[in-house]
Amino acid sequence: MDVRTKALLATALAGAAGLAYARWESERFTLRRATVPLLDSDADPIRILHLSDLHLVPGQRRKQAWVQSLRELNPDLVIATGDFMSHQDAVPHVLDTVDPLSDVPAAFVLGSNDYFAPKPINPAKYLRGPSQLQPNRPMLPWPDLVDGLVDLGWIDLTNRSEAIKVDGRLVELRGVDDPHISRDRYDLVAGDYGSAADLTLGVVHAPYLRVLDAFAADATDLIIAGHTHGGQLRLPGYGTLVTNCDLDRRRARGLSSHQAPGSATGQAHRSALHVSAGLGTSPYAPFRFNCPPEATLLTLVPRAKDGSGLG
Repeated sequence: MDVRTKALLATALAGAAGLAYARWESERFTLRRATVPLLDSDADPIRILHLSDLHLVPGQRRKQAWVQSLRELNPDLVIATGDFMSHQDAVPHVLDTVDPLSDVPAAFVLGSNDYFAPKPINPAKYLRGPSQLQPNRPMLPWPDLVDGLVDLGWIDLTNRSEAIKVDGRLVELRGVDDPHISRDRYDLVAGDYGSAADLTLGVVHAPYLRVLDAFAADATDLIIAGHTHGGQLRLPGYGTLVTNCDLDRRRARGLSSHQAPGSATGQAHRSALHVSAGLGTSPYAPFRFNCPPEATLLTLVPRAKDGSGLG
């Protein structure tokens, strides 16, 4: 065997090993924890379980069981940021998965993959910018999903707002439909929050800047989003390749902050931002690399004594 053949064989073996690892990692479900300094100095912590991008299809029992086990965390609030399903028959599987959490206050928005069935796509297209909706993708039974979640007691935040009590505190929620497919109508929820609110939360599937800017301009305490999959493929020493929206790569996963443009100086409000890498993938690309599927337990705690929160 000549040197060139050996090199080609070694490359092929390395590629196969990397692909096998990425397939294995796509089911290495991980609980992340983050502490967010947002509350008044004398407030008790609030624990928010953030779920996103389950992309459920029938037969994913391991993923379902793992999500069901999260009830043991005893969260005070559950927020789900869309893309629950990726199959025509997935609605009952989604409802069965989240049913153990139905005794906890919960709210949700939908993502594009709740509306439209997935199709194979050339991964290289993601390197050119956010993916575009293909007009020939069949619709999924999203009204059944919404009805089922609402029947479980979950709050639908699709271009809506609602105030709820969480552990005795007044929490004002507002959400928008998925900006990735231009269904967001922030104008329907815009404006000042009530002065009695102990906490304000903005909920969106895809963290497009126009929506983050609007939430931050209205002094939202915490914005919660998904969609990016954390990049799904993260290179050591480089990080996320793409976010599939106009959010910068640095904030594709985890806790950061967001301030509306033009307010970098002065006393403008800075919102905390949490973006989940999500729990699933497209059924046509069941791979993750250096970015395992995740849910996050956000523990909201008092700000520092000087009143500061995130940097």
